Amino acid sequence: MARAQGARAQMALAFETVYGTPPAGGFTKMPFASTTLGAEQPLLNSELLGYGRDPLAPIKDAVTADGDVVVPLDAEAFGFWLKAAFGAPTTTGIGPWTHEFQSGAWTLPSLSIETGMPEVPRYAMYSGCVLDQITWQMQRSGLLTATARLVAQGETVGTTTSAGTPAALELKRFGHFNGSITRNGSALGNVVSADITYANNLDRIETIRSDGRIDGADPSIAALTGSIEVRFADSTLVTQAINGDPCELEFGYVLPSGESFTFTVHAVYLPRPRIEISGPQGVQATFDWQAARDSVVGRMCTATLINDIEVY
Repeated sequence: MARAQGARAQMALAFETVYGTPPAGGFTKMPFASTTLGAEQPLLNSELLGYGRDPLAPIKDAVTADGDVVVPLDAEAFGFWLKAAFGAPTTTGIGPWTHEFQSGAWTLPSLSIETGMPEVPRYAMYSGCVLDQITWQMQRSGLLTATARLVAQGETVGTTTSAGTPAALELKRFGHFNGSITRNGSALGNVVSADITYANNLDRIETIRSDGRIDGADPSIAALTGSIEVRFADSTLVTQAINGDPCELEFGYVLPSGESFTFTVHAVYLPRPRIEISGPQGVQATFDWQAARDSVVGRMCTATLINDIEVY
C-alpha cells in the first residue's frame, strides 16, 4: 500500500467566477513549501443527564475550512497571491508586463485550490478561498518565503483530480540577496531584518446552513503592519517617531534577468522605541510600524510585479 509523502504533493489553483463554485478549467500549478489548508468538524459532547455515567454519542459541530500556505516569493506565481490579496491588477507594457496591485478594493476574488496526494490517492478541492493575510520577512540570508492565510468555504475530497492538467509556470525565485529597502526614495541602511504583514481582516458570514459551511468571507478594514530592526547608527528614524511624521518605505527585489517585485507602503508611522544597551555588542532598535492611507496617493500600499506573464 502506497503512503502519502509531501515530496509528491501537488497544488493547483484557479480564480472563481461564482463564490464557492470551482471552475471547470483554468487551473495553474503552484509552487509551495507547506500547507495547513484543510477542513475540520469537531464533535460536541452530549450534555444530557439521566442515562448513567457513560456519555451519549456526540454530535457534529459546524465545518471550519482554513489554513496557511507557505509559498516562495517568485516573479510569476506570486502574482496569483497578490491578486488574491488586493484584487485584479492594472497591467501595462508589451512584454515584460508591469502588474500594479493596489490596496483598498471593496471586494476580493475567491479561489479554488486543490491539493493532491496521488499515492493514496486523495485530491482535496477547497472552494471559496479568500485571502485573509499575507506576511513575509526580509533578512540577510535564508530562504525567502511568504505565508498566505486563507479562509475557505468548504472541502470536497475525491480520488481523481478536478483540476485537469494545470498550466505550468517558470520558477524565477527571489532571494534575500536580491532585496533592498528605501525610505522616501533613499536607501535605508543598517537594517538587520524587516517583517511585513498585510491583513484583509475577513469577516466570516456564519449563517445557518444544512451543510455547516459559511456563506462568505467579506473584507473589513485592512491593516498593514510590520517591524524593522536596525543597528542604531543615527537618529533619523527616532526623530521621525518623535515628530509623528509618516514616511514612505519601499521593499524591493530585482532579479538579474530583469524581473522585479516592489512593495511600496506610502504612509508609515513609527513608534518611539526603547533604546537598550544589553552588553558590549552593537546597539539595535526595533520599530513596530503601522501604515495608513496616504492622502496624496489615495491608498495605503502598492505592489508592483514585473514579469513575462501577460494576464493574471
